[in-house]
Amino acid sequence: MRITNLNPDTAIGASAWFVEIDGHRLLLDAGIHPKREGRQSMPLYDLVKGQDLDAIAISHCHHDHVGSLPVALRYFPQAQVLMSELSYFLVERVLHNSVNVMTRQRDECGIREYPLFTHDQVDDVEPLFQGFKYNREIDWVAFKKNRAGFLSPTLEFHDAGHALGSAGILVGGRQERLFYTGDVCFHDQTILKAAQFQGIKADVLLMETTRGNRPVSPDFTREREIERLSQSIQRALQRKSSILIPTFALGRTQEILALLALLIGEGKIRQQPIYIGGLGRVFTEIYDLESHRAHRQFPNLQLHEALNLQVLDQGQSEKMKLTGSRIFVITAGMMSEHTAAHNLALRMIGDERQSIFFVGYSDPDTPGGRLRAARPGQTFLFSPSGGEVTRRCEIEEFDLTAHANRSEMLDFVSQVEPRTVLLCHGDDDSRNWFEEQIRERHPRIKVIQPKPGETVAT
Repeated sequence: MRITNLNPDTAIGASAWFVEIDGHRLLLDAGIHPKREGRQSMPLYDLVKGQDLDAIAISHCHHDHVGSLPVALRYFPQAQVLMSELSYFLVERVLHNSVNVMTRQRDECGIREYPLFTHDQVDDVEPLFQGFKYNREIDWVAFKKNRAGFLSPTLEFHDAGHALGSAGILVGGRQERLFYTGDVCFHDQTILKAAQFQGIKADVLLMETTRGNRPVSPDFTREREIERLSQSIQRALQRKSSILIPTFALGRTQEILALLALLIGEGKIRQQPIYIGGLGRVFTEIYDLESHRAHRQFPNLQLHEALNLQVLDQGQSEKMKLTGSRIFVITAGMMSEHTAAHNLALRMIGDERQSIFFVGYSDPDTPGGRLRAARPGQTFLFSPSGGEVTRRCEIEEFDLTAHANRSEMLDFVSQVEPRTVLLCHGDDDSRNWFEEQIRERHPRIKVIQPKPGETVAT
């Protein structure tokens, strides 16, 4: 088995892994780098250009894992595209939204390379997409003559508990097995249950390391964190504060909406409009429609029925009054420029009556990251378009991650018993922590941090 890291960065970036096994070739994920622009945001596809790729397998539909899929299919037009059946219901909407975002960035920021693909090109590749149930063995080269003259390698998707449709991918060859975690969550969330990775064994483990630099306090519990957020929401509403909760459209939005629905159902919050973005509404409807297929808590909870969801029209976030205890669950999670979350925050930051609650990760170099780092009364540069602002609003942070904690990931390594671990999807300090801990706990396991463009033979 040979595995090539096509991520152009050493940290979290454009996830893409080129796997050669038993004479066949598979691409795991086709992401786009969230902090780069234009072609610099793409995986290193030129390194494997011209290779005879059999299939592309997608772990889940977040942009850093699927955002360059139409471009990958230009390099490998004969490849079939495999994903979980729940991701199948999401992927087209995610890619069409990417076209809209890139087109807007071209017009507003002058990025001439955008869009990297068009709506028509998304429609053209859609017939290649195939969705599969979890835990089903797939012969991903069955439609071709097996070049090696042996049984074809197989593939299985296993529920990763991270977001709707997320999956770890088990690749089985004649002599070796590879397991790719994708992004995984080993604890129950508000709406999604924990990953179903029980019994997974593999020779090679390709493992995310997102939380390697985040130690967990001994007294931390998710339940206590949810209760803290619930109490903060109730206090803010009692003092007539509006609340902004910046979220990612897929996953985090539905988790927060589920929490609000439960609070309203318990009578802790009065029934009132919840303002969301259009894409968040689309994904929320899919969560509701596919609840019978998902491994989730409260399977009968239909968010669009339990909540009075109001989609903000374009420009509405800049005009509507912020009095009267309004609740906004709005993308983007990092308050990127030219988004409703950015524009609402800009109006709320200097007003001590308003509240902004962070429930997910914000890169320090984004407007959301700079706001989180600001002290009360501090003046700072929020964004180039927003300029300098003085923080007077209430800011609170809540650890409601959809990624496994680092101790859970270490326990998973012990379960899988791999010969080799490849560390990915994490900052340098996160990967280094995992390497040190795995070597100490399992001295016989080979631990590798593949550099961008590096090929590892297992």
